[in-house]
Formats: sequence, structure tokens, C-alpha cells
Amino acid sequence: MSNVKAPRSLRFDAAIGSADDTGYSATKVSAVASLIAVASFSGAEAQQSSLPPVNVDAPVARPRPVTSKPTSDQVRARNALRRAARRSNQQAQQAPVPFPNAGGLPAERDRYADPAAPYKGDRLQASGKYPEPILNTPKSITVLTKDVLEDKNATSLKSAILSTAGVTLGTGEGGNAFGDRFFIRGFDARNDIFVDGVRDAGVSVRENFFTEQVEILRGPGSSFAGRGTTGGAINIVTKQATTENSFYNMDTTFGTDRTKRVTLDVNQVISPTLAIRAGGLFQDAGVAGRSYITDNRDGAFVAGTWKPVDAVKISGNYIHTELTGIPDFGVPYYRPSTASTAGGPFPDFGVNRNNFYGFVNRDFFRTGQDIGTINAEVQITPHLTISNKTRESRSTQNYIGTLPESPTLAAGAPFTSYTLTTNPQSRYQVTDVFANQTEATYKFNDGAGFKHTALAGFEYDNERSSIDKYLGLNSEALPGGFSGSGSLSGVSVFNPQYTNIPFPIPSGLSGLPTKLTVDTKSVYVLDSANYNDLVILNGGVRYDDYNIKTSGYGTVNGVANVFGQQQQDYGMPNFNLGVTLKPLPNGSVYAAYATSSNPVGAEFDGTSIQYGGLAPVLNGNSSQIFGPEKNKAIEVGTKWELFDHHLLVTAALFQTEKENARESMNVTAATATAACPYPAGTTGTVSCISAGAAYRIRGIDLGVGGKITDKWSVFGGLVLMQSEVTKSNIPPANTILYTSNVGLPLANVAHQSFSMLSKYQLTDMWEIGGQAVYRSKVYGGTFLAANQGTSIPSYWRFDAFAEAKIDKNWTMKLFVNNIFDKRYYDALYQSAAPFVLEAPGRAAYLVVSARY
Repeated sequence: MSNVKAPRSLRFDAAIGSADDTGYSATKVSAVASLIAVASFSGAEAQQSSLPPVNVDAPVARPRPVTSKPTSDQVRARNALRRAARRSNQQAQQAPVPFPNAGGLPAERDRYADPAAPYKGDRLQASGKYPEPILNTPKSITVLTKDVLEDKNATSLKSAILSTAGVTLGTGEGGNAFGDRFFIRGFDARNDIFVDGVRDAGVSVRENFFTEQVEILRGPGSSFAGRGTTGGAINIVTKQATTENSFYNMDTTFGTDRTKRVTLDVNQVISPTLAIRAGGLFQDAGVAGRSYITDNRDGAFVAGTWKPVDAVKISGNYIHTELTGIPDFGVPYYRPSTASTAGGPFPDFGVNRNNFYGFVNRDFFRTGQDIGTINAEVQITPHLTISNKTRESRSTQNYIGTLPESPTLAAGAPFTSYTLTTNPQSRYQVTDVFANQTEATYKFNDGAGFKHTALAGFEYDNERSSIDKYLGLNSEALPGGFSGSGSLSGVSVFNPQYTNIPFPIPSGLSGLPTKLTVDTKSVYVLDSANYNDLVILNGGVRYDDYNIKTSGYGTVNGVANVFGQQQQDYGMPNFNLGVTLKPLPNGSVYAAYATSSNPVGAEFDGTSIQYGGLAPVLNGNSSQIFGPEKNKAIEVGTKWELFDHHLLVTAALFQTEKENARESMNVTAATATAACPYPAGTTGTVSCISAGAAYRIRGIDLGVGGKITDKWSVFGGLVLMQSEVTKSNIPPANTILYTSNVGLPLANVAHQSFSMLSKYQLTDMWEIGGQAVYRSKVYGGTFLAANQGTSIPSYWRFDAFAEAKIDKNWTMKLFVNNIFDKRYYDALYQSAAPFVLEAPGRAAYLVVSARY
């Protein structure tokens, strides 16, 4: 009979049916209708058989209400409700995950690096000022990504920078003897350090526990960043809260140099629009190869992100760090009496490298930072965004330290009888900064086919610093005692004998501080124009209205505590131009030109022209009114992404020239010049500052970062430079060892530097890696000229590490720094008998990391 096929048809239709939003199948309804039809047909046949007839009443059709066709808005609303219902149903069927990043989900996604090659930085934080990828940006840029910082085991900005090619560490006498003073492409950048794009004025020692990545931008950048930035700038990108997912991280470190360090980093998603991130730091450490030196650190940060609507984003953070311990002012420098014998740091002539020339019962340092920032972004239209960033910060430098100076040897005494004087240095400096940046970014297409990203901004910065010193640094432990305001002589170079003598508590500050205030109002306009990813043009102009005031106390004609003050005001216009050509999608060739300005007093740790500062004028004969130093630079280069775009290779030729540079000389009545006149009413030798010198530095900059294979990562660079003084107002008779400054190389510059970090993944569990660092000889000298005849030698340093991934949450990493325990030096002071900063010796660290 035909009705036996009905069940098979029903099963087939139900199997291929698709569910509607009610959960029922449309083909199920069709199958039921077919069954009714079949039953009706069977009933008709039954009337012709012996079976009794079956009468079925036909259903009465009910009239349907008349409805109109839904509008497009109703259709969109209905579809949105259906999608939301499906998501809710899927979430209800999934088991809850207590730790969202467990099982391979990204805990800390690097926002700026290539996800498949985390050694390769793709973009800069300042997307408005640098809208193009690094590949298309006409500038030499080195990005130390999160993974690079971790594999360098860089716990401070100094340790990260000093293992990067093209950057050299400098030092000062009192203001910045051990702080972050960097030279980029040969020029001082100690006040060209930024935190999230805002200048971090005042010299400090910066920790890395709150740092996501470090960006080193080489070449003049005043149109982007303001004053200074002659050789480049450093931008610290801080950790921000993210609504992507929650994570809980902890790193614990144990080291052979007595290091015990713990860092915490927690991000918690409160809602899809709100997230909070917090972290902490504890460190108790020594320094490998240096006796008595301690390096203790504490800190915390908190950050928040809130996006109440799609067009508004509000973020902020607060950072607190405090570094304490016994400071290291280095070792003395051996200056032979005959020119035929080369000089150098005393440890290279048999002195124990561990020797400490300070006083453990007196010397200390306490460096702190408090930085609070609020940033608001409003997307007015899909093409126009307004942002405002407000920052209030305070940095403190508080220390008493001891300089090992002026080594001498009595006539006829053996070499091991060298003695020196220990010169106390002290400072209590507080620097407060208020900064506000307002920027508008507008994206548009012009009629010529270019896609523009234009940015206009206004910035106001108020920087205030108070610099005082300690009194009562004397000790009565020695016969007759000695005053801390002077120097203790007769200290043995080979066996310093007064390290542990007692000192009373210092009697306090002098109460006569030098105060500096810098007010800067800036306007700038930048534009980047992209024509079909074939030609990219960029340019910008900036005008800085820079005003500096200083006041302080001193002695004039034997009268102490005389108050003096000085004020200077400059208008500084600067600009940049760049063009990038892209012969292939993975490559670029570019040329760029930029200018910058260095006004007097721009360095906040300096209280005199010699150190980039501005001292109070205490009489009418020591005016320090000089116009800004002017800098210009040109750079041509190329950048290529290789190996499936996971390796960025860069090469650049550059030249930077400085004009109206300042220099110093000692004059008497007989040696005075028009540039350095002899002040009336003075006697003896007088230090004079003049302007009008010129310097030039040129070189080649090579860089690489990313993955060569899926298992092999590399990051490094090579920088080769040549420098010279091209103009000087100092007469030949006033130089120390040379007939003239002209033709001399620049001081504080490693003219050849190389670094390479490499890592290889052996298995899913094990990775091994290492780092090689080379620095050529560095010369000492006043200002930038290498005119003191002093230097520290070149060196190679090698590090290694091995990492074991225990499971998806736990890893262990072993670092060995300075494997061969190389004795080398980071920096030297500019005087003829300098103190020298000695680098750490060999040390091993075990880092245990938890990621949840």
C-alpha cells in the first residue's frame, strides 16, 4: 500500500530540516502535512474495500490578520535580537573558565609588536604623530618590545639602553653622577626621556616593572617632541589596563649578587567597558663585583580603562617608585706623568675592582618618582578624534656620595702607594612637572589620491625644580676630624682605609636652594600623506615659547648668601620633512630632514652652563645669555620585512650638525678674548663660557628584529660613527693637550657599537639564547670635545639564558650576565682626572614566572 512510505518520508524530512528561532523544524511541519494528505488518500481507498468507511471533516480555514511588510529598521532590530539570543545560548552551554588566559589564550598581548614575531616592533605608541607602521616611517627607530626586555632581563631603563647599539652612558659630578644620562648619536639626551609621550623632566633612575616597551627614536625630533632631541629621544610605554581579558602574573628572581626580586602584574576585566590593572615591585640586591653597593627598590602602579560608549575612552594611571641603597661613584683614573704611558682606570693597573672609596656609614641614595596621568579620547566623527592628556609628576634625587679624585704619588714612593682625596657630593633635588597636551587627529582623502592623517596640537609644560645640599658631613673619628664640606686626603687607592669610619647624622640641608622654573607653550601641526602605499609624504612644524627663570644664593666679593636671579625667553621654530617610496609592499626607501634646538638651562640637573643648566647671575660680569644651539640632520635609509614579513631589517646613513654650541675655557688678563673677556675687578684665573662652536657627526645605522625561522628570533644593531669639532672659539694656547679643539672627536661617544640578542626554540619546552655587546673606546672631555686626553677602553660582553616552560602556567629562566666576568666601564667624568663608573661583574639569576 502506498501509505507504508509515509514514516520513511517523515524521517528523511526531519533529518534534513533546519531549525528556526523557535527551535522547531520547518520540514517537520511539511512532514506532518504530508502525513495528513497520505491519510486522506488512504481513506478514499478504504471506501472501495471491505473496511468500514471513515468520514473526515475538512478543516475550516481561519482568516489571517492583515499585516504590513516589516521595515528595514525592524528587520535589523529582529536580527540583532536573534544574534544576542544565540550568543546567550552558547555562553550558557559553555563551562565557566576561572582564568581566561589559561590554555594558550594571550595573557599580555603586545599591542605594538608582530604577534608571530614578538622581537619585531610594528608600530609606535604615538599613532597620531606616527600613523604609519615603522616600515613606512622615515626615521631610524629601535623598539625594545616586551619580549626583548624580558629576554635581556632588563630591570631598569639603564640596563635596557646600555645593551642597545648607538647609545652611550654619560655621567656628571654632583647632579647626575649615577642617574640616567644617555648619549644618542653622540649628543646628550638625559632630559629627552618621555613617559607615554610626555617629557619626564629631572634626572632619575627609572625602573622597568611598569614598562611595556621602550622606543628609541634617533635623529632630531623637535617638531614631534619639543626642545632638545638632537641625537634622539627615548619614550617609555607604560602598562595599561585592557578589557580584552583578565590575567594574573608574578615573577620571582634570585641572583648571585644577593638579588631577591618579586614583581606582580594583575589585569581584571570588570565589565566589557571597564578594566583595572595593578602591579607591585620589591627588590633587595647588591651589585656583582662591587663591595658595599646596594640596589633596593620598591614600587607600585595602578591603571584603568573605561569606555562608556564607543566614541569615548578614558584611561589613566599612577606610578610610584622608590630606589634606595649605597651609591657607586666609581673608581679613580690613573693619569701617568709621561705621555709615553697610557692612562686608564686604576683597576686596569692592579687595583682590586671591588674597591669602594665612599663611607658606608654616611653615603646613601633615595631616588623616587610619582607620576599620575589622565587621558581622554573622543571620536567626534569617524574621521576626527580629539584627545587630552594631563600629567602631574614629582621626581626626587636625594643622596650623599663620595667621589674618588686627584690620585697622587709621593716622589720615590712605590706605585702601590698612590693616594687620593674623597670629595663628598650631596643633593636634595625635587622636580615637579605639570603637563597638558591637547591634540586633534583628522583623517581625510584629498582630490589627488592621497590619504592624510593630520594632527594639530597644543602643549603646556610647567617644570619646577629646587636643588639643595646637605651640611654637617664631617666625622670626628680621625685625629683632628675632617669636614664633609671639604675632602679627606691620604686615602689609599689600593686599600682604602676609611670605608667604615663612623659619621653622625647630617645636620640637615643648607636651606639655600637653587630654584629653576621652565614654562613652555607649544603649538604644532603634523601631516602624513599616503598615496596607494606607493609614496608617503610627511612633514611638520612646531613652535616652542620657552621661558626659564632661576634664582639662588652665593658669595660675591666675600659676602655670603647673596641672592641672584636670571630669566631668559626664547622662541624656537623647528620643522621636519620626509618622503618614503615603496618599491614593494614589504620594503621602503626614504629620505628625511629635521631640525631641533637646545636652549640654555634645558637640563634640569645642571646648575651651571658646563652641565647644560643655568646658574643664577650673582654679579654683572657673568652673564650667561646665549641663544639656543641649532641642530639639523639629514638621513637616508631603507627598511625591509623579510621571511613572511616577520623580520624587519633597516639601514640608514645619517649626518647631524650642531651650531652655536657652547664651550668653556679658563682665561686670565693675558689670555682673554672677545668671546671670553676678563671680568673687571677679578684676579687669577676665571672660567668663561662662550658660544659659537660647531660639531658634526655622521655614520651608518643598521638594525634587525624579528624571526628568521619559526624557532629562531634575533634583535640587534650596528652603529658606526665619525665625529669632529668643526669650529671653536678657544685659542690653541687654552687647550690642555692639543693645539686646537678643531678636528677633535666628540667625548662621551662610543663611535662603534654592536649588540645582538638571539633566541632559539629547541623544543616545545626549552629555549636557549644569548646576547653579545660591543662598545669601542670612549673619550672624556669638556662639553662635547674630547680634549682631556682621557678614555675608557673598548670591550666585548656576552650574556646567556635558558628557558624551560614547565606547563602552560609556569616557566623558569636562568640568566648568566657577563659570562666571562669581563672588567669594563660604563662612563667617565669630563675632568682631566676623572672618576670612572665600573660595570657589574658576572652574575646569575633564576627567574620563576607564573602566568594565569
